[in-house]
Amino acid sequence: MSFTLPLGSKAPDFSLLATDGKHYSLQDFDRPYLVVFFTCNHCPYVINSDELTRKTVETFQKQGVSFVGINSNSPNTYEEDSYENMIKRMEEHQFPWTYLHDATQDVAKAYGALRTPHFFVFDQERKLVYTSRGVDSPREPEKITSFDLEQALEELVAGKPITTPLTNPVGCNVKWDGMDPHWMPVEACDLV
Repeated sequence: MSFTLPLGSKAPDFSLLATDGKHYSLQDFDRPYLVVFFTCNHCPYVINSDELTRKTVETFQKQGVSFVGINSNSPNTYEEDSYENMIKRMEEHQFPWTYLHDATQDVAKAYGALRTPHFFVFDQERKLVYTSRGVDSPREPEKITSFDLEQALEELVAGKPITTPLTNPVGCNVKWDGMDPHWMPVEACDLV
């Protein structure tokens, strides 16, 4: 079995605390399409691409797409990734997505999150149709040549097949509790 959720899989459910103090699960996101993405507070790949993600969210929310950011990073590895700092970051930036805290890292394991950011796109039946990066150069936006997430969403809402449903996410690895900051599970591997 692969580490990362295979294409065609149903979205694993969750019940996670958000920065607004409420708990959310899959059924709370009832728009036709859903993007679940693993993110955090400290990663330069996330920080430098957050405004691109904001534009994507603002464009596609109007077309029936819900967006859920999940921080699974251990605050024992990076204090910046604590729940308290998630709240501060949302207050400062007012991101247009729900920001959830995966304190046990169980949701990251269920989805097979490899990096921050790592995007998972689900269709109306909550089946995985795209998993990968948002763009090909999230740390250096001036070097972007491919807007993979936007292309996948454009095709999805238009009822077309996803041209490139699988690429490798680009970013920092998920920070697993009790492990070296660069550690990844042995079964984690490139997607393509």
